[in-house]
Amino acid sequence: MKLGVRLLLGFFLITGLAAFFVLRVFVAEVKPSVREVMEDVLVDTANLLAEQVADDLAALPEGATLEQSRFAERVRDYAARPIDARIWGLAKRSLDFRIYVTDARGRVVFDAGARQGSAVGADYSRWRDVALTLRGEYGARATREVQADDRSSVMYVAAPVRHEGQVIGVLTVAKPVATVQPFIDRAERKILVAGAWLLGLSLAIGVAVTGWLVWSIRRLRRYAQQVDSGGRRIEVPALSGELGELAKAMDAMRTRLDGREQLEHTVRALTHELKSPLAAIRGAAELLRDPLPDADRETFARQIEEQGERLRLLVDRLLELSKLEGRRALEHAGPVSLSRCALQAWDALHARADQRRIGLRWLSPPDPGIEVHGDAELITLAMTNLFANALDFAPEGSELEVAVGSDGSFTLRDHGPGVPDYARAQLGQRFYSTPRPGDHAPKSSGLGLAIVQQVMALHGGTWSGEPAQPGWRARLQFTAP
Repeated sequence: MKLGVRLLLGFFLITGLAAFFVLRVFVAEVKPSVREVMEDVLVDTANLLAEQVADDLAALPEGATLEQSRFAERVRDYAARPIDARIWGLAKRSLDFRIYVTDARGRVVFDAGARQGSAVGADYSRWRDVALTLRGEYGARATREVQADDRSSVMYVAAPVRHEGQVIGVLTVAKPVATVQPFIDRAERKILVAGAWLLGLSLAIGVAVTGWLVWSIRRLRRYAQQVDSGGRRIEVPALSGELGELAKAMDAMRTRLDGREQLEHTVRALTHELKSPLAAIRGAAELLRDPLPDADRETFARQIEEQGERLRLLVDRLLELSKLEGRRALEHAGPVSLSRCALQAWDALHARADQRRIGLRWLSPPDPGIEVHGDAELITLAMTNLFANALDFAPEGSELEVAVGSDGSFTLRDHGPGVPDYARAQLGQRFYSTPRPGDHAPKSSGLGLAIVQQVMALHGGTWSGEPAQPGWRARLQFTAP
């Protein structure tokens, strides 16, 4: 199971369980709370009516009832009143109180609102509401009309009827629970709907949080898996919190590992590259110990000088490349004119080009106004290496064609033999070079295009090469400011 699915299931399970128990508590408390409020109202009503019936009950002869009393008329008038009320959206069209009165012995002397007929004359002395009240305690009961149906419960609340400090009877007010059941049902529905929204919202938040976390982890994984090949620099993912700190730690670790790998590769490649010039210098030095004609001595001395120059160039370029690879960003960046950098690079190699009668031709007039954001020194260094590479391949007496585009591009074309197909994929690798045309051309260090690649990586640009008939066209593409 994938990490994202596990996180989402865990998040939803925790939220679902919490919501389930909370909703269960709310739903379980709705019905008792409503009944408690109803009982509180019945207590007030019973005591109020007990005061109203006290005089009529005190004046009642032995064995008589209250059916013809003033109190009975008022209660029957109450029961007959038309009612059409809207209580928070629910309709109430009936008055549901049942009111009965007993004397001091528990005999019912008045009963109004009973659904199953009047109980006048019945002995209610053993009913909990009447019995407790006659003993001076709080009397209340809940009785089901249908034993198996809790919704058929009727709540009875009694209050003592007093006259001159003596309890002369009991007044009970009853109300069916079914009359408030719609309010209970509506409250439970609202709680369940709110719970469903809560779960849905929790799921959406869980999906969003899990998605963000998985997306961040995948970015870290891709960053860790990507190999910094070909001089291409991978930016550390910009994340917040602990994941951001982890990304920075991974970047530091990767920098150390890359540095160690580059060092090992450089040492191996450098050792290999140094063998040839050192062997040539050693062989020439051994021959110079013997008596030689002046011409041979001059030849071997020139060979030592050329191989020494080759070693110097190799070391210088390797140092330049190491500095570039150690940089994480540009140190001195600003608007740079590509035309000025190209002219400076050409001036550095002008004497070498004159020796082979190679000229420079601008395909369009140099425009100093075409600028890019970068480091002028590094851009000039990259162009110098491109010019040096082109001079190695350009035929004597030919021209190098240069153009600077308004899109921040620089192109350089020579008219040499180009690059073989098998070598194109490896251009830019350290110490990789192709044979130069002509027997007189020394072997390249194989670092020039690697330097170009590192410079472009620091500038966030690209470099590319493609065949041109005849010759080869190199292109630097910068980001315009």
